[in-house]
Amino acid sequence: MKLFDWKRREADESAFATVDSVVFTEDNLRPAPGSKQKKKRKGRGISAGQGATCGFGMRGQKSRAGRPARPGFEGGQQPLYRRIPKLRGRPLGPGHKRVIYNPIKLDVLNAAAEGSTVTIESLLEQKALTKSTKVPLNKIVGGGELTAKGLTVQMHAFTASAREAIEGNGGSCVVISPTTGAPVTEE
Repeated sequence: MKLFDWKRREADESAFATVDSVVFTEDNLRPAPGSKQKKKRKGRGISAGQGATCGFGMRGQKSRAGRPARPGFEGGQQPLYRRIPKLRGRPLGPGHKRVIYNPIKLDVLNAAAEGSTVTIESLLEQKALTKSTKVPLNKIVGGGELTAKGLTVQMHAFTASAREAIEGNGGSCVVISPTTGAPVTEE
């Protein structure tokens, strides 16, 4: 079986076939000897090397037609996808990496008196908000116009635009801990 042009392989082409001397064009490009092989024609007689059983052996599940076993099947052993624990919940929901907040718009803070401290409890007392039972964390987001001045707002998180609006009106933003509710010192 002739895999490559042995005459060309053994010929001394160094005099005229250097990288500097040859200008490669479409008509003189050719692959390296032995790099291109013909496709194996299986099942075309025993002298071809891949005849009769086509390299699959005599018997067994892997020699039959069709897929030998389903994806992930490990021969009856507990497969990997069943050995590892499940990650419960929705891919971006609670229990995963993303933190979900209950958004509170800026114009809700207008219900508070000027110069007062605003917490989630004070907003619920003033009936500015209804209690969210599903999401325990609250975040002040930009939305509407903030008219109250000098507010000290204590919440779990603030957006950049909300923080800018509160501090622009002479107030301050205090981030509180999601577990204890105590103010967190920002480092």
